[in-house]
Amino acid sequence: MSTDKNRATAAAILPLVGGPDNITSIAHCMTRLRIALRDRSLVQDEALRALPAVLGVVEDDTYQIVLGPGAVARVTPEFEALVEEARSAAPPDPAAPAALAAPAARTLTADDLAAQGAALKEAQKARNATPFKLFLRRIANIFVPLIPALIGCGIIAGLNGLLTNLGWVPAVVPALAAIASGFMSLIAVFVGYNTAKEFGGTPILGGAVAAIIVFPGVAKIDAFGLELKPGQGGVLGALAAALLAVYVEKWCRRWVPEALDVLITPTLTVLISGLVTLFGLMYLAGEASAAIGTFADWLLASGGAFAGLVLGGLFLPLVMLGLHQALIPIHTTLIEQDGYTVLLPILAMAGAGQVGAAIAVYYRLPHNGSLRATIKSALPAGFLGIGEPLIYGVSLPLGRPFVTACIGGAAGGAFVGLFHQLGVAFGSTAIGPSGWALFPLLDGKSGAGITLAIYAGGLLTGYLVGFTATYFFGFTRQMLTDLDTGPDQDPDTTTATGTPPKERVPA
Repeated sequence: MSTDKNRATAAAILPLVGGPDNITSIAHCMTRLRIALRDRSLVQDEALRALPAVLGVVEDDTYQIVLGPGAVARVTPEFEALVEEARSAAPPDPAAPAALAAPAARTLTADDLAAQGAALKEAQKARNATPFKLFLRRIANIFVPLIPALIGCGIIAGLNGLLTNLGWVPAVVPALAAIASGFMSLIAVFVGYNTAKEFGGTPILGGAVAAIIVFPGVAKIDAFGLELKPGQGGVLGALAAALLAVYVEKWCRRWVPEALDVLITPTLTVLISGLVTLFGLMYLAGEASAAIGTFADWLLASGGAFAGLVLGGLFLPLVMLGLHQALIPIHTTLIEQDGYTVLLPILAMAGAGQVGAAIAVYYRLPHNGSLRATIKSALPAGFLGIGEPLIYGVSLPLGRPFVTACIGGAAGGAFVGLFHQLGVAFGSTAIGPSGWALFPLLDGKSGAGITLAIYAGGLLTGYLVGFTATYFFGFTRQMLTDLDTGPDQDPDTTTATGTPPKERVPA
């Protein structure tokens, strides 16, 4: 039954993105189906947003359909299969998918806000198309495929820690420890593989060079009097080593005769990149990784509440600017070093502020049925940390509620940061989830109960402050007059409270 549902969702989406011939590539991340299109004008945005399974759409370097965690991993294979079937068979009857994908009716106000959100996203996309931000996007593409393994291993590590503290099932603890730690001990290899793949090299060569970093035998190497340790440099070293391997490989492809390419190119790629990694990159990347960990600990230990306020308040704008992608290798480095990233629970407070703001919009506009319906459908995803539907469908096109949502995120971040300053440090053992979905991944040095309570307190603070700030400061009188209008009401003849002008009480 579940497979039928996922296939039906895929079949509903396919004609609305222009059919199989309009698709050049298909991929997915934690929450989004990512499609590269031949002709953007063939996409029916509003019809896609109307599908029950679709939480929102985002346009970036690819067209991204937000389906949510879990769902996207099940719908994507069905979508790929439908595309392949359609291309290998006769052209399908366009009437059938159209009927399947018939969108639910949308009122004008919600459509207008969605259109404004899409326009803002498109304008931001144009501003984000700088070489630096495109490079950050490619770096993110290296780490995003690793997130499912980070989540799975992180939850198992948390379960193992719980069993260890309780003294239950001692025979199972070593097995869980091995399962949780195996991936992290070799994460550098996966980073190297993905780096070479992303930058146009041979993936296995990138993985081979990165594997040098985690090889136990590096401890026997004397690099100019500096002792190397297995894993030194971590994911940053693996990324640099694999990137170097890509450039060495491309250089070899230009100069090595074709008849000798299969022998010489991989040999020189691994040899040159490997030597540079051992006698330079591992040490430099190790110092950089240590500096990142030291700075993160110092920032929260000394700056605490203020650091949390700044991080929580600015994260939504960072997402809008595309700069949040620079944090992904930093999160991964912290997880590799300490077992968790202290930054993610604070940054997750931005989503709490967004949820609080959306609830305030819901109650502030009692006569705007279309917008309230959008908020009701997007809030469950928002509580789980999927903020795109609320951002691009509600707060960002409204303007002021986006600012007040940031205020809520700042308050939640300050709450969590304060406890870091008081010595209660904790973080997330994986990246990707946020909101309530982050609870199973939290870990710290002060015990599970205190860690969970502080994170829950941060979320509650973000909800309350985001709600309060939006309810009282998120709207002007004119905004309320224009927006708090039902489908059968005229905003020119209806007040912000829904009463005719003659009944309005003067301010």
